[in-house]
Amino acid sequence: MKKLKVESGVIIGYCASEKRSPSYVLFATINPFIINYVLTHRAVVDLKIRIMNGSDLNEASLVHQAAFPRQSFSYEWLECNLKAYPRFLSFVAEINNQIVGYIVWAQKSGFRAEAVLELEQLAVSPQFQGQGIGRNLIEKSLPLVKEELALRNSKLKHIMVTTRADNHAQALYKSTLGAEVEATISNLYSADEVLMIARNV
Repeated sequence: MKKLKVESGVIIGYCASEKRSPSYVLFATINPFIINYVLTHRAVVDLKIRIMNGSDLNEASLVHQAAFPRQSFSYEWLECNLKAYPRFLSFVAEINNQIVGYIVWAQKSGFRAEAVLELEQLAVSPQFQGQGIGRNLIEKSLPLVKEELALRNSKLKHIMVTTRADNHAQALYKSTLGAEVEATISNLYSADEVLMIARNV
């Protein structure tokens, strides 16, 4: 275990237990009376995925602003998507009642017996990225989307998603959805975009 440096009563380094996976990190904070130890892991154990509602828009718009600095009118963007239910289905990720991410699914080309969905947008607050929240948003919201489709006698056929050609999220969409790159569109928004499709999901 590495020795931690202490300044002004607060441990500012970290130590990794040799008995645990390197992905486990032990953080410690000192105050005059209590030493608190918090064991964290890349999997977020207190994460809750639920459908977005109107009272979430303020917090969710802050996530949008931080995740997509080139875009504007964050509140209005999320609000119009939310109001477009059931074509658009929006979900949030919460940790300790704080919204740290969201996902928006959209049905394409009408309400069909076999629905084609687009993963319209996936966002996680920068300070919470790299903790599996995006993966959880996809994997835990998709069954809820399928339940919504079933209410209208529909089932999921394909999922499409576009993302920047240099975005590492391509690996996430492949591992969670089985999506594969089918086309590259040059200079679509701020850079080249790839169209990925997960077939017969």
